[in-house]
Amino acid sequence: MILLSGFEPFAGNAANPSWGAVLLAAELLRADGHNVEVLELPVVFGAASMMLLDALDRLDPDVVVCAGLAGGRTGLSLERVAINCDDADIPDNAGAQPSDREVVNGGPAGYFATLPLRAALRNLAEAGIPASISQSAGTYVCNHVFYALMHQLADRPRTIGGFVHVPYERSQRPSGLSPTMELSGMAQGIAVVAQTAAKARELTALRGVPSTR
Repeated sequence: MILLSGFEPFAGNAANPSWGAVLLAAELLRADGHNVEVLELPVVFGAASMMLLDALDRLDPDVVVCAGLAGGRTGLSLERVAINCDDADIPDNAGAQPSDREVVNGGPAGYFATLPLRAALRNLAEAGIPASISQSAGTYVCNHVFYALMHQLADRPRTIGGFVHVPYERSQRPSGLSPTMELSGMAQGIAVVAQTAAKARELTALRGVPSTR
């Protein structure tokens, strides 16, 4: 089973393309025969990670792909590393603005995504979807959720997961200089990442070996 998550709007935006893209990606994956659940997370430190971890316990997915908005990115960003730091330039949707705070007290400095990033990147290129591997998910709620996810999956090796950032959607371009992408392209890209991960998960299960990056 595949679990996809996106975020609610924040910072004055009327919509968050990560959630719209996740909903469309779920339709594509279901049409391809996958069992998919979706989750809209609040842009709130603590509450977002708690909601995601509760879904992990309830659903026990094989693959988890979380998505969030990163304005200014030119395509999909496949995030490699989650760091144990909450440091917000702007308040979250509950008004919190942590500074230099750990996501998990005493947790490791960072975690690598366990999604097959290189394979996903190749498949995205073949599909004509602009994408790259990113070395930083920032220190806002996206990274908060990414780190909490990977911290939990460290004790659940049968589940693989990670985070994908999406750019602004074209209809919500905040300025003429900001890169944008069609929502349908984002959705197709997230579906490709999830399909690539599901295939990798199946192969490692058949071989009886742990999933790897």
